[in-house]
Amino acid sequence: MITTRLATSSDAEAISGLLEANSGDRGGMLLGQWPREVIATRNSSGQSIVIATGEKGQLLGALLTSEKGFDDAPPVRAMLKAWPGGSDAYVYGPVCVSQDARGLGVLDALYAKLQVTFPGREAILFIREDNLRSLNAHLRLGMREVARYEFADKVFIVLSNGA
Repeated sequence: MITTRLATSSDAEAISGLLEANSGDRGGMLLGQWPREVIATRNSSGQSIVIATGEKGQLLGALLTSEKGFDDAPPVRAMLKAWPGGSDAYVYGPVCVSQDARGLGVLDALYAKLQVTFPGREAILFIREDNLRSLNAHLRLGMREVARYEFADKVFIVLSNGA
């Protein structure tokens, strides 16, 4: 059984561990560095993080969000230049599912919780063009491609769940 909830400060270490284990410098597709302090700051600043846990309370996945203007990372700025979204749009991501929980519906559960957390608001996100697994998973959720941009010699696809 998968349980979802909004993260608290006590979840920062586990979320950081999951994201760091899947970062680009470790063979994953996530951009950026995600030490515990970054996660804790996002959480204490009111940026919602949805987590999914298993029956034993283990972290299965995490979906970070931020209000536009909170995250000043260059790839996020480039995305917002390519597609700013509507006035109430928020930045979706990164999202990460633990390797042993992939294919079990964790992304669907995280996204469903997000829809309840931000009803009617547009989520905007970017995915590297060569990350077909993530791209296909998000298209399956009903998101659609709205823009593309280049950053650091890579092509990124911007997706939105907006109308």
